[in-house]
Amino acid sequence: MSDLELLTQSLARNVRHWRSVRGFTLDVLAARAGVSRGMLIQIEQARTNPSLGTVVKIGDALGVSVTTLLDYEQGPRVRVVPAERAVRLWHTEAGSYNRLLAGTEAPGPLEMWDWRLMPGESSPSEPHPGGTVELVHVTAGELTLTVDGEEYRVPAGASVSFEAGVPHRYGNRGEEPMEMVMAVSVPPVP
Repeated sequence: MSDLELLTQSLARNVRHWRSVRGFTLDVLAARAGVSRGMLIQIEQARTNPSLGTVVKIGDALGVSVTTLLDYEQGPRVRVVPAERAVRLWHTEAGSYNRLLAGTEAPGPLEMWDWRLMPGESSPSEPHPGGTVELVHVTAGELTLTVDGEEYRVPAGASVSFEAGVPHRYGNRGEEPMEMVMAVSVPPVP
C-alpha cells in the first residue's frame, strides 16, 4: 500500500472516529468545518485525497490536530517520528513546501511544522479557531508575515508569535529560500 493510500485510509478512519467522539452528525461537522457533506462522505469512505486546507478545517472543527487526523500508528507515550515519515502536505514546482513534523493533543491540538518558501512565493492561511497561537522561528532567509492585513519582517534567527484567529500569510520577498519551523497550538473543543 502506498503512503498516499495509507494516509487516505487513516484520514477516513480518524475523521469517523473523532466525529463519533464529538457526537457530530455529518451535517453538523460539515457546517462547523465549512465543507460540503458530500466531501465528508468521500473522505470518510477514503474515496478522495482532500486539500490541506480542507483537512485543517476538519481538524479545527473537530478540535484535533492534522497529525491526529493522519495518524496511522497508535503508539506509546514517546513517539519518535523518523525523518522519512514527516508528511509533506503542500508544495510548489519552484521548491516551496511544508512538512508536518510531529503533533499531539496537549490538551488541544499541538503541531510542529517545517516550512520552505522559495523567493517570490507565499502561502495564505484562513483564520484558525479563536485562541489558536502560532510560534515561528526563521532559520534561513526572511519571512514576510502578514497578520490581519499588517506585514511583519522576520529575519533568520528571529522568532515571532501571534494569535492565528485572523487571516494570515507566510511570504518570501527575498532572493533566497526562506526556511522556518512553526508550532501551532489550537485550544480544545469545549
